Amino acid sequence: MASEQLEVERKFDVGPEFAVPDLTGLGEVAAVEGPVEHDLEAVYYDTADLRLIGSRITLRRRTGGTDEGWHLKLPADDGARWERHSPLGRAVKRPPEAVIAPVLGVLRGALAGPVTTLRTRRLVTLLRDADGRVLAEVADDTVTATTPAPDPSTPVEVRSWREVEVELGSGDEALLAAVAERLLAAGARPSESASKVGRALAGRLAATPPAADVRQQGQSAGEVVVDALRAQVAALQTADVMVRTDRPDAVHKLRVAARRLRSITAAVRPVLDRTATDPLREELRWLGRELSKARDDEVAVAHLRDLVAAEPEELVLGPVAARLQQTALKAALEGQERAVETLSTPRYLRMLDDLHSLLAEPPLIGPASGPAGGPLRKAVRKSGRRLRRRLESASGAVGVERTAALHQVRKAAKRARYTGELASDVLGRRAAKLVRAMEEVQDALGEGQDSAVTRQLCLSVGIAASAAGENAWTYGRLHGLEQARADRAERAFWELAPSLPRVLRRAAAKS
Repeated sequence: MASEQLEVERKFDVGPEFAVPDLTGLGEVAAVEGPVEHDLEAVYYDTADLRLIGSRITLRRRTGGTDEGWHLKLPADDGARWERHSPLGRAVKRPPEAVIAPVLGVLRGALAGPVTTLRTRRLVTLLRDADGRVLAEVADDTVTATTPAPDPSTPVEVRSWREVEVELGSGDEALLAAVAERLLAAGARPSESASKVGRALAGRLAATPPAADVRQQGQSAGEVVVDALRAQVAALQTADVMVRTDRPDAVHKLRVAARRLRSITAAVRPVLDRTATDPLREELRWLGRELSKARDDEVAVAHLRDLVAAEPEELVLGPVAARLQQTALKAALEGQERAVETLSTPRYLRMLDDLHSLLAEPPLIGPASGPAGGPLRKAVRKSGRRLRRRLESASGAVGVERTAALHQVRKAAKRARYTGELASDVLGRRAAKLVRAMEEVQDALGEGQDSAVTRQLCLSVGIAASAAGENAWTYGRLHGLEQARADRAERAFWELAPSLPRVLRRAAAKS
């Protein structure tokens, strides 16, 4: 069975004469224990093109020390990482399937094999509080990395260095900062490498393309578009790992990345060859449809539970909260299973390969090599015309047709927003105003769309409750409250609508 913990640490480069200073008297530290010596060997696994390490993911098989086993480290917020630990088992040449399951979308069918071996002499010092709990661990490491070259005719590379890692246990960030301050005062330097394996493979990593680029002034239209696509493919890949490890809001983030990719490729058709991008757009559309129900049910059940919690007790008849809790658990389980099943299909993995192939050899055409201003302004103008047409259709529709038309308005507003974000460096403040206006449209119409899903859920759960002999009156009330929410949302949208054509025209106008 795998275990998991959040790893929060800082790394420091030190010279051969460095000595770990006295760390007593820091925060809640009541005792300093050690150092204790360990001899460690870690074999790091990756693909030939270093897909894992390029995504800030490390996979190793470690022997020696107190945490022998397979270690998979995944990115978390604020530079921290989730570390998943599995027993060593018998596998040596290839990681077990259970170990690599969270990163199947990063590997995309490629095999992960040994890329470097690190042998470490580790001196561990533990900082404990008055109750004996480990607040932090200070590891003084002398490392030797042995890295075979991709070309068999090239000699094996051997590198050695010394570094100090400080990893939090039950301590807090204040303690981490205090230990860091004392180490720096003793002559340590913040490490230039985020990981040992990154240092060992620095030469090979320098030759690989980054996961996402920071925009630079003066880029061509093609460069702006490819950078935007690269950033969204990276976001899709990050969300993929989150889904496979059952992180909160993971399915939503995956769908957003897919929608952004679809919008970008549609908005900049004069820059990208449609014969390459249109099939990808259809695959991204398929992905969104496959994941939509899981996300919609999750949002609807969560909203209903909040609504019930805010109702007066006398208006909640029967075990409504309990039934909604059971519905939420069932929806979460089924949604997670459906999402992981979708991400494990050959079709999805082929789509990922196609996205990475597009980044490797972008199908740029037409004005891609020229300045970005013209094509991006044209894309904003086109998305604005699309939205205005949808607004006109919605204003004359009634009943079910009106609901469908407003859904199309919302989709057009999303595309206009994403296009505005893409053109932000060219259009400046006008793009920012466009994005804010489109977010308001999305929020208003999103309330109505969410309410439609929630009303359907009220109906189905209410029928199930009635069939079980429970009082279903409250579900009817919840349905009515949701209809009122939808009505308020639509009124808010139509109050906003008259200002939209002006915002759209100004965003695309020449300076």
